[in-house]
Amino acid sequence: MQQPRWTRRCAWREHRRRLRRRGPKRRSTRILSSGSGIDVRYVARLARLDLTEEEATLYQRQLDHLLEHVELLQRLDVGQVAPTAQVVPLTNVLRDDTTRPSLDRAQVMAGAPAREGAFFRVSRIIEEQE
Repeated sequence: MQQPRWTRRCAWREHRRRLRRRGPKRRSTRILSSGSGIDVRYVARLARLDLTEEEATLYQRQLDHLLEHVELLQRLDVGQVAPTAQVVPLTNVLRDDTTRPSLDRAQVMAGAPAREGAFFRVSRIIEEQE
């Protein structure tokens, strides 16, 4: 038997009230390994990937190397650098709109594999509806 609508609303309000009393959720820190990198085997299990021991070792080394570079970048003092949204200036490259000679229609149609009058004939890609 289904509850009346007002009962469901009251239950939902009570549920939200209880959640607010609990405070913020605790975040899991299991993804970080004991070293400075990310535990590749754990991430592979989350992604349901089967990694060989050689692949896991290779990816672990590559990730550790990448994170070392990130750490170096984080140490840089950028306090004197103005924040930017675009580091390369944007410019529109426009050329003059001029008329130029083009191919003759007879030359173009001579290279067409199939034609119908002054048009190219192509194979049907949409079937007719009956």
